[in-house]
Amino acid sequence: MPQSVIKFGTDGWRGLIADDFTFANVRIAAAAVAAYVHAHEDPTKGLCIGYDTRFGSKAFARICAEVVAATGIPVELAGAVTPTPALSFGVRQRGAAGGIMITSSHNPAQWNGVKYKGWYGGSGKPSMIAAIESYLDKPAPATATPASIAEVDFLPDYLAAVKSFADLDLISKSGMKFCIDSMYGAGGTIISEIFTALGVDHVQIRANPDPLFPGINPEPIEPHIRALGEAVVANGCQAGLCTDGDADRIGATDEYGNFVDPHKIYSVLLSWVLRRKGWPGAVTRAFNTTKMLDRIAKKYGRELIEHGIGFKYVCDLMLEREIVMGGEESGGIGFQRHLPERDGILNALLLANVMSEEKKTLGQLVADLQAEYGEHQYGRIDLHISDDIKNAAIARAKALPARDTSFAGMPILRTETLDGVKFYLDNPEAKTKPNAAETWLLLRASGTEPLMRIYTESCSKESVANLLESAREFALRS
Repeated sequence: MPQSVIKFGTDGWRGLIADDFTFANVRIAAAAVAAYVHAHEDPTKGLCIGYDTRFGSKAFARICAEVVAATGIPVELAGAVTPTPALSFGVRQRGAAGGIMITSSHNPAQWNGVKYKGWYGGSGKPSMIAAIESYLDKPAPATATPASIAEVDFLPDYLAAVKSFADLDLISKSGMKFCIDSMYGAGGTIISEIFTALGVDHVQIRANPDPLFPGINPEPIEPHIRALGEAVVANGCQAGLCTDGDADRIGATDEYGNFVDPHKIYSVLLSWVLRRKGWPGAVTRAFNTTKMLDRIAKKYGRELIEHGIGFKYVCDLMLEREIVMGGEESGGIGFQRHLPERDGILNALLLANVMSEEKKTLGQLVADLQAEYGEHQYGRIDLHISDDIKNAAIARAKALPARDTSFAGMPILRTETLDGVKFYLDNPEAKTKPNAAETWLLLRASGTEPLMRIYTESCSKESVANLLESAREFALRS
């Protein structure tokens, strides 16, 4: 199979099961990881391998283990479905050379993937991913005697870590009720079991593993999260807490069943951490995340670092300097003092922690942020379009300021191209609102799929809807 079929994006390689994500290609990817470990790490430290609830994940993980062990690298293989952050924690705690996670995270059911985790317990650094790609389709080191493959349980040590990070005693005394949604993924019954042991009132939905993810993509955003909102209202809960397919991302609904986007979740957690905990360090955010974070960081005198899209950039910064929190648009949020990794399970517990400490529902916490930092509304659409249309749209967007001074009827204030094409716009509506959010729109082409994502933030839901529709028309224009 040509090397071009396997391409590692912002967090690993993903492909369509039985199309390009085949046993043959998984062997190629695993061999490239093994070659990288032999050349750049200590192979005697071994690799940890885990998998999620997707179709074939267990078999693909076993194939990876066999390929890696055949090169002389010992393997610790998960004996059951494992959340990605638990695998990453296991890599760091066991002193492994790295890790492989078989998952396609939040993608639809027909996808699967291979994520590489560095020895530090987080996404492979860009330099690591580039090195792994350079070994694709090259023969892996051979050894006369394969190394061992041991089945292990990565969960107990990981759970001990997240339980000690969040204040479970506070949650248990809060009297609040929560709804837990694992979206048929690797989060399973983990949070429910923690709450049951604490005596926390809760209900859970979609906790059973199902590789078909019936009716949804396992991504904790609209429309896939609507069942959680309905369950919250039906059961009188103060919030709904949701994890994605491999449990490294967080989603939520408020007490009225309204979707709380990941930007508000990050803002709630950051405000609480800086106000209540005072943990040191800078704040990072991806290019497509809310500017509310900038205002929160400024209030508490923290440096705000903007970076490219993908948690590997957060991880890179956490390995280089002191970072209190880092995150991205899709609900991937991490704390350096825990792990340089996204962790949906930990963040769900921390949201419950914040609500318990502040004695407020999630909706009330979000309303407080909007009142203090100005109304920030966010929206995103995904356009599944051919690479030709996608690339042409990006080229037109880059050239737009030279031909036109406005977009969607709003003057273009400036353009940024850190990761995609981002327009900051002079929105007349903002002048009518106190402390209104900056209005911006971002077009970004996926590097691994025939997909364009369009993101925008503005000072009202109506403005967001209008901007997204204008951007859709712009992208599809021939």
